[in-house]
Amino acid sequence: MNSQIKSKRERKYFIDWLRIALIISVFFYHLGMIFRTEQWHVNSSETFEFLEPIMRWLALWRMPLLFLVSGIGTYYALGFRTTKQYVKERITRLYIPLVVGFFTLVPVMVYVERIDSYSSLWDYYPHMFDGGPYPVGNISWHHLWFLVYLLFISLAVAPFIKYTRSNHFKQLRNKLAAITSKRGGLNWVLPILIGSQLILRQYFPNHSHALIDDWAYVVYYFIFFAAGFILFTNDKLINALARQRRLYLKQTIIFSILIYTVSSIFSNPMVIKYAYGISTICFAWSCGLTATGYSRIYLNKEHKYRKILNEAIYPFYLLHQPALYL
Repeated sequence: MNSQIKSKRERKYFIDWLRIALIISVFFYHLGMIFRTEQWHVNSSETFEFLEPIMRWLALWRMPLLFLVSGIGTYYALGFRTTKQYVKERITRLYIPLVVGFFTLVPVMVYVERIDSYSSLWDYYPHMFDGGPYPVGNISWHHLWFLVYLLFISLAVAPFIKYTRSNHFKQLRNKLAAITSKRGGLNWVLPILIGSQLILRQYFPNHSHALIDDWAYVVYYFIFFAAGFILFTNDKLINALARQRRLYLKQTIIFSILIYTVSSIFSNPMVIKYAYGISTICFAWSCGLTATGYSRIYLNKEHKYRKILNEAIYPFYLLHQPALYL
């Protein structure tokens, strides 16, 4: 009984609420994509230009923060599992839904996009592998790319699970937490994020969602995931982040402004390109810190619907985009 009470008391409720809010935001983001002037998978005949800057702003921070939250969740879900048990759990939770969704949900979406080419969904099914990878061909995983990337990253850390339980890792983690808990200390992660992208985006400039040619963003999301796993599961750091939330909110506002004004500040196209890219990275990181800090203050509480919503949010993510298409 005491262990159950202790577990309940130590549960980080704000992480659950943050995850729930992020997945719901994905629904509204994809809803907005339908009414953008820019071409998406499916588009309404009526579009709204005012959505463009809003959608661009949302696109920069939602998924990085979701990977950060996934890193936190993975750390707590790991518990006392062995490496084998952890891999089995990741395959059960990520790979199986991915495969099922690939053969059931994705064909519905691709069929709707190309409904003029097939008489029915059943007529489309024999052609789901025609033409090679999407968008030229029909082979795609659409919004399930998140499961692909998360599975890849989760399996990539599997060989290090034993190390994460060693005294050396605990000492290293405590030292990192001590550094990053200082005022503005979490910004020490920014040079790693920026450096990785300055190098990799030269070779992989576009976010293809295809994994095999998307290594800049794979590494980008991995750093967010690793930060969540290593740093944001330390109580000292989380409490410090909550106290410094206004600082990171100011950062978020500053970099938000820079994103939309960088082209008017500089005239050299190359300078604009790099200034914009660096600003978006700093913005995504600052926004993630702000959201986590404020969530820790205002959302770290139990509610009768939290458990239900926390369990429902995963199938909601899987089903929301096919539902929007239909």
